Amino acid sequence: MMEYIQGGIAKDQRGQIRFVNDFDMSLVKRFYIIKNADLDLVRGWRAHRIEQRWFYVLSGSFAIDIVKIDNWDNASQDLEVKKVILNSSDNQVLHLSTGYGTAFQALETNSEILVFSDYGIENATNDDYTYPLDYFINKN
Repeated sequence: MMEYIQGGIAKDQRGQIRFVNDFDMSLVKRFYIIKNADLDLVRGWRAHRIEQRWFYVLSGSFAIDIVKIDNWDNASQDLEVKKVILNSSDNQVLHLSTGYGTAFQALETNSEILVFSDYGIENATNDDYTYPLDYFINKN
């Protein structure tokens, strides 16, 4: 399941506060921030069978390709790939439940994305499925 959790922004003379009050973080065990080296780099494909993740763009924007894995021993190469664009100005958290793979690319210089996970780092090696960038052929 893929869903967006909408946030907002409050502004006054002191500045602004961005928020996503409806994001229930009770399942989150860790987070990390990714900043790609340049705009040409595509980071992925990485999939997780048991881990769910939430993505929030801190600055700039990212294109994220998303695929629902059908077979963990031999994923079909012709699975539908959905492309979404996340912008920091949208104040949204993108939630991906278990079973998805992602590849993402920064669309603006100095873009940063915050990724939340519901499993600790000690489980990472047990739930890390990687594919070559050209593995899935139905990119939109």
